[in-house]
Amino acid sequence: MSPLDTNDDKGATGAAKFVTSTIGNTVGGLGKTVGGVVGAGGRGLGQTITSATGNAGKPVGEAIESLGNGVENGAKNVSQGVEDAGKWK
Repeated sequence: MSPLDTNDDKGATGAAKFVTSTIGNTVGGLGKTVGGVVGAGGRGLGQTITSATGNAGKPVGEAIESLGNGVENGAKNVSQGVEDAGKWK
C-alpha cells in the first residue's frame, strides 16, 4: 500500500464517493452549460436591442446583458458548489 492510499476510499464510503462524485460532476456540468447558454443569449439579445434602438434602448439592452451575465455567474457558482459537494469538499 502506497502512502497515498487510505481506507477512506474503500467499501461503502468509496462507493458513496464514486456515486456522489459522478452525480455532482454531471449536474454541475449541466448547470454550467445551461448558465452559459442563458448568459450568452442574454448578452446577444441585449446587444441586439442596443444596436437596433440606439441610445433610446441602450438602458434596456444593458439591463438584459447584465441579467444574462448574472444568471450565468450564479449558475456557475451553484454548479461549482454541486461539484465540490460531490467530491466531499
